[in-house]
Amino acid sequence: RLEILFLGHANEHHNSREYAPILAKALSKDGINISYTENLEDLNSYNLSLYDGIIVYANYDTIPKREEKALLDFVESGHAFVPVHSASICFRNSPDYVAMVGGQFMSHDTATFTAKIVNRDHPIMKNVKEFSTWDETYVHDHLSEDRTILDERIEGDHHAPYTWVKHNG
Repeated sequence: RLEILFLGHANEHHNSREYAPILAKALSKDGINISYTENLEDLNSYNLSLYDGIIVYANYDTIPKREEKALLDFVESGHAFVPVHSASICFRNSPDYVAMVGGQFMSHDTATFTAKIVNRDHPIMKNVKEFSTWDETYVHDHLSEDRTILDERIEGDHHAPYTWVKHNG
């Protein structure tokens, strides 16, 4: 089984407390255990050594230096890092964290749009079809160069990169 630490927050906006148990239930049947925390002090070398990866779905503006180092060392040593949605606004005081996410939240909007696939050859896009949906999508700045654009958000004549895969070297 894989052990994953889920870093959430005590906030109803982007309600990680509500989302974590839903995700844990869905993934447990696939051999993935999720442990939930809202305590940044859990981002320490000893605690992280108990896990195979970390999910971040939270709204913390800053990260203390000790916790930043432990998180960066954890990911750089090959452990999984899964930033979800609002994770791109977390830890804005850490350029290394922002680089690891692949960009930093700048703004967002809601709209109905079409997700146009632009990289059909990427393995993750196998069997994915274009779709239209309403969603809250984020616009990012401080974008890393090592991104692979998979699809674009299309509203009328407007095209914008929507989804990417971040590669670690």
